[in-house]
Amino acid sequence: MEYNLDFEKPIFDLENQIKELEDAKNKNGLDISKEISALQAKVDDLLRDIYKNLKPWQRVQISRHPKRPHTIDYIEELVSDFHEIHGDRRFGDDPSMITGFGYIDGKKIAAIGIEKGRKTQDKIKRNFGMARPEGYRKALRLMQLASRFNIPVVTFVDTPGAYPGIGAEERGQAQAIAENLEEMFSIKVPIITFVIGEGGSGGALGIAIADKVYMLENAVYSVISPESCASILWADPKQAEFAANSLQLDANKAISLEIIDEIIPEPIGGAHRDYEKVMTSVKSQIVKSINDLSKLSEEQLIEKRYQKFRQMGNQTINK
Repeated sequence: MEYNLDFEKPIFDLENQIKELEDAKNKNGLDISKEISALQAKVDDLLRDIYKNLKPWQRVQISRHPKRPHTIDYIEELVSDFHEIHGDRRFGDDPSMITGFGYIDGKKIAAIGIEKGRKTQDKIKRNFGMARPEGYRKALRLMQLASRFNIPVVTFVDTPGAYPGIGAEERGQAQAIAENLEEMFSIKVPIITFVIGEGGSGGALGIAIADKVYMLENAVYSVISPESCASILWADPKQAEFAANSLQLDANKAISLEIIDEIIPEPIGGAHRDYEKVMTSVKSQIVKSINDLSKLSEEQLIEKRYQKFRQMGNQTINK
């Protein structure tokens, strides 16, 4: 089933024409290769033009694209011999937070990520990527275990925000996230974070206090989702597009504010158009970051991580 973003309609109209021509070519043996190539060139040009001038709300839409690679895709593709760890040893397991150990390029790592799910039942199981307190406690349990055995931590962020339900609040949602923020500053091994889709509020930050924070080109990272912002400020979630334009949530703004370290380029048209290219880029960055950070002593690693977050916002205040 195809999923078309509104602003991509001209592209999909041309791609449908290409499919029709290819069907005609296969059925009737017609030589229409030149016509197909000409249309494909138009598609490529249109993609470049559209994706060169994306607006914030369009970035939000791309970050939520149902075919975009999710945490589970990165783990399945990049992490070999992955063994998932369940439960927070206090309340239960949270399927929206995936945690476990495996290998990337022969190096043992601890992988943590928030998973949204794709099909309806999976989305319900994963709570649409909104982790509960037991999810954050499970993530911290894994990080502390990794710290104990000198295993680098890699996290994948893709969430509209932590779950705000009554049960989650009763079980200490705010405290669980706050404990993660505090404890991650004392983890003695490299922590590398990738914002792969949505990075929403404390729900994202709860697994993103890292030595290196990377963001995919069409991902978003913000203190609040556009819909929630619009609901609070204007009591109208339909104002989400206006809110997105005001929140400055794209990767270029994040790097200018030194909130992230680097932008991971995506294929033209978004990560969902070329999984292999995105996976290769992310894997390369993981391996490089682990090698670089492993040269630091525990004391240097923790101090640099602390200073990194301590300095955030200073450049804005100084201006």
